[in-house]
Amino acid sequence: MQVVAHAVRSGIAALNVVTAALDTDPRTRDVDVVFARGPGEVARAIGAASGPAVVAWSFYSPDAPRAAADLAWLRRHAPGALHVAGGVHATAEPAATVRDGFDVVIAGEGEAAFVELVAAVRAGRDPRGGPGTHWPGGAGPAAPRRPLDDFPACNLRHGRWNPLEITRGCIYACSFCQTPFMFKARFRHRSVDSVRAHVRAMVAGGLRYVRYVSPTSLSYGSPDASVDLAAVEDLLAAVRGELPAGGKQYFGTFPSEVRPEHVSPEALALIKRLADNTSLVIGGQTGSPRLLAATHRGHDVAAIERAVAITVEAGLRPDVDFLFGLPGETDDDRALTVALADRLVARGARIHSHAFMPLPGTPLAGARPTAIADDVAAAIARLESRGAAYGQWRQQAQIAGELVELRRTRPARRR
Repeated sequence: MQVVAHAVRSGIAALNVVTAALDTDPRTRDVDVVFARGPGEVARAIGAASGPAVVAWSFYSPDAPRAAADLAWLRRHAPGALHVAGGVHATAEPAATVRDGFDVVIAGEGEAAFVELVAAVRAGRDPRGGPGTHWPGGAGPAAPRRPLDDFPACNLRHGRWNPLEITRGCIYACSFCQTPFMFKARFRHRSVDSVRAHVRAMVAGGLRYVRYVSPTSLSYGSPDASVDLAAVEDLLAAVRGELPAGGKQYFGTFPSEVRPEHVSPEALALIKRLADNTSLVIGGQTGSPRLLAATHRGHDVAAIERAVAITVEAGLRPDVDFLFGLPGETDDDRALTVALADRLVARGARIHSHAFMPLPGTPLAGARPTAIADDVAAAIARLESRGAAYGQWRQQAQIAGELVELRRTRPARRR
């Protein structure tokens, strides 16, 4: 049989991970895996398969309509494959994803569930009913949550590198974020030994830099809201020891961030000593105390300002995430947020601008975004013209409207 990973857009890293999980089980470790970029390559891979073909999909909610269109095209041009969708959107909206035409949807963590599905197909069994599976008219038991060390963080056999996930789940449960509601409000950390082994293999394959995936980077090694700098130091020192001369690692920056209350002179001294950052991404989100409380951020405005001051003092540039257009945002909220952005820029920060999107699976999935007012858009554009702000907020505002319309025309059905 053959697994074809539809490796486009937002699902690439997830597909690297779930296909790598096949290597951990004797039933699936020699299954042929092909990575295809776009429907045309998927169709050719299906046509070339010598046995059953399983096409694996993973995508974020904004990409769901495009994925459904690609699937419809493949049904017409390359029939016969089993199409399986997983990932954040499929977990949040399994019934809607089934209605989009996928044969099986895996909701929840995909590694163990995908191994079981592929093993069933290879053995000639019906994969429906396995862990995490949903299909028209039915659903199997919940997908298991396993220790991160049980599965690879990237696909080493195929040389498919991606930022290494060091922490999964999040205790903070911000109401606009899908992470804690997909992985639950607790931390699970990948061990230092596992990260070191991945880096060693990646370096042997020619990679010279490492990035990390974490919902809150300075939570590494901690079970709660505390910061365990000894654990962070163990991680960064171990990876530094595996990197070649001139190799680099980046911590607390894209595609991750740090919480403002975790920023301290000691933490930044550690990052400066062992990582290669020139910047630090800080989750600020809004200058409105009311909206910080309403979205369950768990910190105040003063924490954001302290974090920026400490970061500048440490010689790093603070890139502060701001989220515009939150539900219920008032003129006063907007004024407070723009004023905070201006103060932070004056102290040396850059603003990373986002627009609120009502993501499925979150408490705000059914909320309507507040339109980004003309004066706020002008203020962001003014900062952008000075190089003091950046981000995809315009595109995200458009996507937010599409998500609202999608929910109106295709409301989710709960099982």
